[in-house]
Amino acid sequence: MTAHVTVGMDESPESLAAARWAAAEASLLDAPLHLMHVEEWPVTAEVPVLSAEALVERYETLLRSTVDRVRRERPGLDVTTEMVRGRAPAELTAAANESEVTVLGSRGLGGVVGFLIGSVSLAVVGRARRPVVLVRSPEDTRAATSVPGADGPPSGIVLGLDTDQPCDPVLAFAFGHAARRNEELRIVHSWSPSPAHGYAAVLDPDAGGGQGRRVAERLAELVRPWRRKFPAVRVTERAVVGPAAAELVDASRSAGLLIVGRRSRRSPVGPHLGHVAHAAIHHSPAPVAIVPFE
Repeated sequence: MTAHVTVGMDESPESLAAARWAAAEASLLDAPLHLMHVEEWPVTAEVPVLSAEALVERYETLLRSTVDRVRRERPGLDVTTEMVRGRAPAELTAAANESEVTVLGSRGLGGVVGFLIGSVSLAVVGRARRPVVLVRSPEDTRAATSVPGADGPPSGIVLGLDTDQPCDPVLAFAFGHAARRNEELRIVHSWSPSPAHGYAAVLDPDAGGGQGRRVAERLAELVRPWRRKFPAVRVTERAVVGPAAAELVDASRSAGLLIVGRRSRRSPVGPHLGHVAHAAIHHSPAPVAIVPFE
């Protein structure tokens, strides 16, 4: 199948923002853009047939208008549309598994409360075998990133890296995205001193210095091959002491994209997300890319 970028569409402002973000990514990848709406099926008895037909017509109009807008903004971009009947989580996950990247809207409640992410988006993020990006509406993004003293709009890419997990799929996505968009890549690794070091640090603040140097060296070692592969990408690395989720959400306030990894695992109770990915999805003001790895 030809590589393409998929967008799950509905009538929300977040969905339109997702379509525009995906169109930019498809242009940079030189790949087709696929706009998809899932009509929940079967239609319940409470929804008359005529109303169901009116809904189909409404979403067909939505897809056509989005295509027109994308083509005006990205002349020459190959755009296709699809209306599917079924359960949205299952249909969108299947589509995501066949896409280079899938982009979905995510509703925001502001910088303090965080995301009110839809159950559909959460299910797709937890199950997809390919990267999924969640995008907020421009209004939510502006409200959450209006930090006093900030210079200009959010820019650059923040990557949260766990050096104890397989990093290559996440690094490949991050460096590729940074190269295509010619943006700086800021890599953040959070760590905590061992209990022994933590106690010693109370008596001697320099006691954990050796452990910190080893952490920084490990981070540099993992990133070094990717620096060589993408020499034009501007990269900074930072190993910080503190909770990973809080560090990444804070860093994302000045970023155009936050990238985190998610270990693919089977769970009898449904989609599983680690606490860092979960916090990023719910609280980052920037779009969030979730990259699965084995």
